[in-house]
Amino acid sequence: MKYVIILPDGASDEPLPQLGGRTPLEAAHIPHMDSVAREGRLGRVVTIPAGYTAGTDVGTLTLMGYDPHVSYSGRAPMEATAKGLTTTPDQLIFRCNFVHLADGLMRDFTAGHIAQADADELVASLNATLFPGETCAFHPGVSYRNLLFLSRASEMDLVCAPPHDIADQPVAAHWPKGEGEARIRSIMARAHDLLADHPVNLRRRARGEAWATDIWLWGQGIQVPLASLKERFGLSGALITAVDILRGIAVGMGMDLIQVPGITGYIDTDYDAKGRAAVKALDDYDVVVVHVEAPDEAAHQGMAEEKAKALERIDEAVVGPLLAALRARGDYRILVAPDHATLVRSKAHDLLPPPYCYAGTGIGPGSGRPFTEADAAATGILLDPGHTLMEAFLAN
Repeated sequence: MKYVIILPDGASDEPLPQLGGRTPLEAAHIPHMDSVAREGRLGRVVTIPAGYTAGTDVGTLTLMGYDPHVSYSGRAPMEATAKGLTTTPDQLIFRCNFVHLADGLMRDFTAGHIAQADADELVASLNATLFPGETCAFHPGVSYRNLLFLSRASEMDLVCAPPHDIADQPVAAHWPKGEGEARIRSIMARAHDLLADHPVNLRRRARGEAWATDIWLWGQGIQVPLASLKERFGLSGALITAVDILRGIAVGMGMDLIQVPGITGYIDTDYDAKGRAAVKALDDYDVVVVHVEAPDEAAHQGMAEEKAKALERIDEAVVGPLLAALRARGDYRILVAPDHATLVRSKAHDLLPPPYCYAGTGIGPGSGRPFTEADAAATGILLDPGHTLMEAFLAN
């Protein structure tokens, strides 16, 4: 039996006037996803348990079959695992975004989707800067997404807002709060001073690009080990993604990471390359997981049409080729499941339970419905707790 899991990040949404009162899933031409939903099981799943912030970290952990109450470590530690980084007992790991603040607002939580070379240069400068009384180690990631390891911080108890959830909002109400807040704000303030006249930012401003005015620290935690896919289900697995949080979860699960040139974690990603790599991976692995960040990024930018187009490209370049390859092989199952909703209207993640569908050998009868939020709700199926979905999908 071969298993495929497609994770269209943030695909779920609400009806939008820009799309004639339809959601992006309803507006998009996605015949292959619709086929999976019609032929198999369709419903909704609670990917974000009560008390947790809607995000790819919690949502994907849930979809991969882990109870966040037991296994959630915070977003940053998962990304550190993806890089092979480990902490000392006194350290706390933070996600460190380069952002653009202006007039007290979170104008751009990506600092203009800052180029990798620019981000790497800024991280190097942060590491070369003296932070009096602090032991800070900044680690480069992908574009604006980086990490900070902070020593003597394991006792901190902070609430930190994800910057993508406060797009275009005043930041004054969202600074880190709690035990250790003064220390964290001081690091952020000193980084602001460093970035103000940094050569990278001067070049970006001269080109008319958004620049990194600040770092935003959030997603903090310590590393928590995960039971592997092999230990839990006796299966080998591989993941294709351009996003470190997914890489971290996969490494924690003992899965291999398949590197694909041309994938970006944005709407300009190479969908076809992802599809080709996933089909090839079926030769070597029992479970192949493909994550595509593009729908989420489009929603964060408030781009309804681009979100629908991203879903169409996922369907055409990833789901379609994988379905054809699976059907040619024999016994198979395929699951399509967004990790959470991301609303174009608010440009933020949302707690709405997203739809899921899976089909294949031993699954039936089919729902007869397409893959939309309304049709999933109409089935009356709501998986709660959501981490039970993985076991149901893999069950023989």
